[in-house]
Amino acid sequence: MSSLRADVIRDQDALDDLERHWWPLWSQCGSATPFQSPAWLLPWWQTFAPGDLSAIAVWSGNDLVGLAPLYMERHASGSRLLPIGISLSDYLDILCAPGFEEAVGTLITETVLSLQWSQWILPDLSAEATSLGLVLPDIEESRSAGHAACPVLALSGDDTLTSSVPARRRRQLRRALRAAQRRGRLTIMRTEAASETFLAQLIRLHNARWAGQGGGVLTQSTIEFHRNALPRLAAKHLARCWLIEIDGAVVGAYYGFHHRDRAYAYLGGFDPDYAQESPGAILIGKAIAEAVQDGAREFDFLRGRENYKYGWGAEDRWTVQRVWTRNAP
Repeated sequence: MSSLRADVIRDQDALDDLERHWWPLWSQCGSATPFQSPAWLLPWWQTFAPGDLSAIAVWSGNDLVGLAPLYMERHASGSRLLPIGISLSDYLDILCAPGFEEAVGTLITETVLSLQWSQWILPDLSAEATSLGLVLPDIEESRSAGHAACPVLALSGDDTLTSSVPARRRRQLRRALRAAQRRGRLTIMRTEAASETFLAQLIRLHNARWAGQGGGVLTQSTIEFHRNALPRLAAKHLARCWLIEIDGAVVGAYYGFHHRDRAYAYLGGFDPDYAQESPGAILIGKAIAEAVQDGAREFDFLRGRENYKYGWGAEDRWTVQRVWTRNAP
């Protein structure tokens, strides 16, 4: 423990300077997802910065061995310590180098206790999250083991999907492909290398999908965030972006990620005029097949219990939320 030290990062430049150390740490963490990478969290903070930066970096010599990306949200009734990336990130966690879990966890909690907050909230923790091992003695805690459902499809076999996807959904997918081909020439393209072109189509199609229904998530600030994050994710080969054309018209977009043995379906959109051809389903089928080829063992549909996810054979996996409460100092 004496060989480790903790710094509280309080300004943007210092957080940005962590990136070259952050990537090696993130790469070592078996529980890390793209949502804990600097490609995701640095653009999030640059775009939103909704409070006072209070990230905790733990060092062993010149090596970053732990990182708790946090900020302080202040209200008249008290201050809340929250994770950077909250709301847009389906999984949140601290990072810790293998072999340092206990020492880093102790140092992070000691440093957190030195900050002035009335609540520390850690939502959206996966079952493997490092944050589940944190201990704050004598601090009141509430824990929700069923915080949010993330339906996950187990993958096996080959890209025909025979061993992974229910037969009914495979038949529906074949019908959708035939319907699309009857309407015109069908083209499916990987496009993360052309991030601006992809995002323009995603924004158009997502907004068309949700027009008048109030369910869209692409606000102006969120769009700005993705414009900053997607090129970073693509440069690290984490992004998976697909467009589908029917007879020259772009009618569907799929935005996802791939890391280690898991694929993630983050966001999509389609042209309602082509609903009968199910371009969204065609793209998900393509993304699942490519995930199998890339070695994924799971396809994570992320937060939300929409019916279509279960049609693919996904089963709920629940995240955990931890909330510590103390009297404001």
